[in-house]
Amino acid sequence: MHAPSRPAAYLCLALSMSLVGSYVALSKPLAATFPVFLLAWLRFGIGGAAMLGWLRRPADEPAMTRQTRALLFLQALLGNFLFTIFMIYGVSLTSATSAGVIMASIPACVAVMSWLFLRERVAPRTWIAVACAVFGIALFALSKPGGAPGQAAVDASRTLWLGYALLVAASICEGAYSVIGKKLTGALGPKRITALINAWGFALATPMGLWLALRFDFAAVPGGVWLLLVFYALAACMWTVWLWMNGLRVVPAAQGGVFTVLLPVSAALVGVVALGERLTGVQLLAFAIALASVLLATLPSRLAWRVGRG
Repeated sequence: MHAPSRPAAYLCLALSMSLVGSYVALSKPLAATFPVFLLAWLRFGIGGAAMLGWLRRPADEPAMTRQTRALLFLQALLGNFLFTIFMIYGVSLTSATSAGVIMASIPACVAVMSWLFLRERVAPRTWIAVACAVFGIALFALSKPGGAPGQAAVDASRTLWLGYALLVAASICEGAYSVIGKKLTGALGPKRITALINAWGFALATPMGLWLALRFDFAAVPGGVWLLLVFYALAACMWTVWLWMNGLRVVPAAQGGVFTVLLPVSAALVGVVALGERLTGVQLLAFAIALASVLLATLPSRLAWRVGRG
């Protein structure tokens, strides 16, 4: 399969992150219906059934090495299984807009991990971007609506902080997913990577998912929720992964990080427009600071690309 042109690769990366942001937000109503591990298991199962044909090795693809197998498992564990669990739990304890603000730290995570593991050059302003991302997240976490003091308020605050911590963990997993994906695109095609990491995700989720499925009343789930689940499964397991891996065949991992800005933006937009969530003035400021970290983390890569073309 031929690598896409650079503009087509950029389009793939942009569409991938826009879809991720939308399903991050839409996972909140799904998490209110299904237990988290059951939801993850159903997601991997539906996605796997849709791309069984992608598991077969193409004739022109070399056999996998031990390193490639290890990277596939690591990407499935971090970027597929743990990201799904952390993200769903985090959104269920907070909100889609919270996920949007916190996951604006992903580009900084990608840039730093690219520097650590891929030896890609990262400009000094990336470290300022990391500080901006952390400050924006902290500002959002500390800005909460007022309410009557008491044990209920304390418990709610603890729940929010747990949700924020889980979303930060999901962001780190997404950063690792991008970096490992860049390594894998040199050995396997996008479709096969997508199918294999989903198969690992399904295997990891099966013990708990199957146990919960035997005790869950599927007949009580409304038809609209089932449609939302199918969209979520296909977007999360199939479309977004294939688009992202296809784009990374051409674009460096650190430069590809710029497109993860669309994840928090689309998550927050869906939260506000579709789920009726609201952002306060302070939270909007936190969102702006977090998005500023995206520009700081990725602007050097874009400038380098322009200079190289000139």
